Amino acid sequence: MRPMNFQKLLVPVGAVVLLGLSWHQYGWGGVAFAGGAIVMFLLMHFNRTMQVLKRAADRPIGTVASSVMLNAKLKPGVTLMHVIAMTRALGEQRSPENEQPELYRWTDAGGSYVDAVFNGGKLQSWTLTRPETPADEETPAA
Repeated sequence: MRPMNFQKLLVPVGAVVLLGLSWHQYGWGGVAFAGGAIVMFLLMHFNRTMQVLKRAADRPIGTVASSVMLNAKLKPGVTLMHVIAMTRALGEQRSPENEQPELYRWTDAGGSYVDAVFNGGKLQSWTLTRPETPADEETPAA
């Protein structure tokens, strides 16, 4: 059994409290104003989500311009939606569907890739893997 995530309850409880306080202070006019503000907040959040997914739909799944740059920008605790916004591509899912933790991979043109582990939609850990170059392809230092 997973522990209860109280952060998911914060916004709905805050909306109900805001509506209650608006009713208490200003009556129906306050409820209408607070309701409008809540709807505006939800529409802005929905619009941002749609923009991120629209940009990601234009790129192949699991691709990124630079895995090294993605590795440098990642921070523990960011959401999957934030990582999709950074990479402008959906990650290639490497774990079974609907199982926690989830593993996603983003690969660049050079063959380097970042494997990111998300638990409950939040980034838990990640690893950068670079392809090995044979000794004869390396350029000697001057």
